[in-house]
Amino acid sequence: MTASGQLQINSLPPHGRSMKNVVVSLDFLEFPVRYTCDGGNYSPRLTLKGLKAASVAVMVFNPFEKSCCSFTPWIIWNIPPVGAIPEGIPEGGIVAAPIPAVQGVNDYGTIGYRAPCPPRGQMIRYQFKVYGLDMMLELESGSDKQQLINAMKGHVVQFGETVAICSR
Repeated sequence: MTASGQLQINSLPPHGRSMKNVVVSLDFLEFPVRYTCDGGNYSPRLTLKGLKAASVAVMVFNPFEKSCCSFTPWIIWNIPPVGAIPEGIPEGGIVAAPIPAVQGVNDYGTIGYRAPCPPRGQMIRYQFKVYGLDMMLELESGSDKQQLINAMKGHVVQFGETVAICSR
């Protein structure tokens, strides 16, 4: 982790390749209730453009969590290369539908997506970081973010991110 609280996956893509960007977008800038703790706690749909990778990993960060430099409410990997990661990925380590994927333990200590839930009158920001990888990872479900970071080292060939805010 750098002094600014940003995680460094690797400094260079593997095998001397140049890293290409993935355009990542959400259907909103501010979280609709459906995707918050006051709604269905659904993971939102992420649209990916320009993806040319063997698999995808996503790490979501709340960079301003009190007493923490970067809180992680969701990690998911071994997503096949798709144009969109659908909403509503269910909890659990191994996911078969709506897309195959593997999820790890978030900083709440649970497996799966945890929706934003700021205190009333406050706002938080979720950063959705998407990594295009040159392979499927050999990483067990329930692994934590540091294990995911270690497994991704040397395999990141694409990167993109987007941000959304949530207020109550």
